[in-house]
Amino acid sequence: MPKVSFNNKNALFFPSLKSAVEDYFKSSQKEKTGNLHLYLKTAVLIPGAILMYVSLLVFPMPALAGILLSAVLGFVLACIGFNVMHDACHGSYSGRGWVNETLGLTLNALGGNAFIWKQKHNIIHHTYTNVDGMDDDIAKSPLMRQCSSQQWVPMHRLQHFYVVLVYGISSFAWVFIMDFAKYLQRRVNRTPLQKMKAADHVVFWMSKVLYVFFYIALPIYAVGAQAWVVGFISMHLVMGFTLAIVFQLAHVVEETSFEVVGDDDLQIENEWAIHQIKTTANFSPDDKVISWLVGGLNYQVEHHLFPRISHVHYPAISKIVEAKCREFGLQYNSMPTMMSAVRSHFRFMRMLGMKPVPAVS
Repeated sequence: MPKVSFNNKNALFFPSLKSAVEDYFKSSQKEKTGNLHLYLKTAVLIPGAILMYVSLLVFPMPALAGILLSAVLGFVLACIGFNVMHDACHGSYSGRGWVNETLGLTLNALGGNAFIWKQKHNIIHHTYTNVDGMDDDIAKSPLMRQCSSQQWVPMHRLQHFYVVLVYGISSFAWVFIMDFAKYLQRRVNRTPLQKMKAADHVVFWMSKVLYVFFYIALPIYAVGAQAWVVGFISMHLVMGFTLAIVFQLAHVVEETSFEVVGDDDLQIENEWAIHQIKTTANFSPDDKVISWLVGGLNYQVEHHLFPRISHVHYPAISKIVEAKCREFGLQYNSMPTMMSAVRSHFRFMRMLGMKPVPAVS
């Protein structure tokens, strides 16, 4: 497997930034992990999801109400992923390891697997962000073309339309296909999966069985197959689209850059931190509602630079990061609204869907 390394160009940027962020936490006497704000969100989102789930099984309701409530449940489950699971799996929810490990398993409750996700996201995506051939988040070819180095096929002309459906079914594919593919192949894209302990295998299979029981068997028993299938599809379409679009807005937009690794080793021009600045974008930084719902993932630049800091601190440290970018002459990618980011993403997907012009030799 080819190796990817980072140059030491502008190597002073991150030590200077890190020092400034450390000074902020020392002067404010704040912990880098979650606080009451995060705990209150957890106390709202998880019981709220449980209440909706139980209501769908226990209380008779009109078909439209059931569909709408299932869709809202899908949205809330995505918000649990953004706010609780994401911080916990990064070890930033709490200073106590067992709390992070326990709440990280909320991903398993959503149908995924925390062990595999940590390899895919924490290690591979956060190291090789937007590196075609390494970053599994942009490895959707030939279904989607997410950077110019990927092979073009004629159906890509329409990808800026059909990706909406792809995003909608992405959580279903994640739960029932992609997790199993990574588990059985023992790799994430081109990177070998770390060795799983016996307990990791048990958790993988037990959580998948429990998912089938709680999301399929029990609902069919309680409300019947027809009502279940409509509600299940509604839930997954909303959850999948919500999860996918938020993560797409962070990296697959006009403002970000990409690298490609082929069969040979790749040396990226800049150091790791500057690579994160160039391949990541923020959106809607002044919208407190968006920030609350997406767990601070609208501050993806800060998250990629400081993944072990809880998202509740990103609005504050974003000012430090932006100032340091100006000091070092780096472009700080930030789009003012979520809709401007959505437009940028779909324009970019449309552009990538056009047939490439052959290079003139």
